[in-house]
Amino acid sequence: MYEKEQAKAEILIEAIPYIRKFAGETVVIKYGGSAMVDERLKKAVIKDVAMLKYLGLNPIIVHGGGKEITSMLSRMGKESIFVDGLRVTDAETAAVAEMVLSGAIGKSLVENLESVGIRACGINGKDGHTLQTHKKIDEKGRDLGFVGEVEKVDKTLIDTLIGAGFVPVISPVGVDAFSQTYNVNADYAAVAVAGALNAQKLVFMTDVEGILRDKDDPKTIIRKMNAREARELIADGTIKGGMIPKVECCLEAIGMGVKSVHVLDGRLPHSILLEIFTAEGIGTMLTPEVEYV
Repeated sequence: MYEKEQAKAEILIEAIPYIRKFAGETVVIKYGGSAMVDERLKKAVIKDVAMLKYLGLNPIIVHGGGKEITSMLSRMGKESIFVDGLRVTDAETAAVAEMVLSGAIGKSLVENLESVGIRACGINGKDGHTLQTHKKIDEKGRDLGFVGEVEKVDKTLIDTLIGAGFVPVISPVGVDAFSQTYNVNADYAAVAVAGALNAQKLVFMTDVEGILRDKDDPKTIIRKMNAREARELIADGTIKGGMIPKVECCLEAIGMGVKSVHVLDGRLPHSILLEIFTAEGIGTMLTPEVEYV
């Protein structure tokens, strides 16, 4: 008669050791993909972040918005140009990117968090010079315009917001020493923030199940691997294509001291909670070669 209720109780009991272990720790969530555009998934993410906060963790959201920027530019009659996946960013595009990321997307996330009782504050990397950047030149030496690479994170403002009970919602817009605005890749912005804050976890929300041995077979998902194993899988061609830069982001975060990095399927409602608070998890967890206990 009470099977469903008992099942829910078992889930809560399973979560107890993880709640105890991670209370007070920082979790950086790189928010992107389908979970940003599907209203049902968006609500699930907001509830997950709220739950993290209520359980005593310190969640931080770093969000993307490439599709929204492209859509806005298209409405303005401006073509989006990409070079090896990076947006060529002139001054007008940089201004539009800041408007979309810090305005429409960032403030919407803040509003959604506030609607479930969580105090939130939207900032971008220019606020408090949080994301200090320089011009990014790609591997082939090409100038992509106002595309930035984070060289330092000033965590003063982030720490202040967390200390006051807010969830920081960070737009990946950076600034250089001459107050020039730069568009920053959201994945690497999340890595820089997580590294600077010595985060317990960095979570990447994607549109794939996790890291797969066979990209066409979800059953081949790798639940857990360390940094050495990840490098070996890149070298032998198991990890390939668009997953390589994602895994390289994970490895960079691990190298900066992040305890674990998770690649999750954001198309699955409540994937964040399922990954962090269950023994099996639902995505891929990447850890240092010598794991933290």
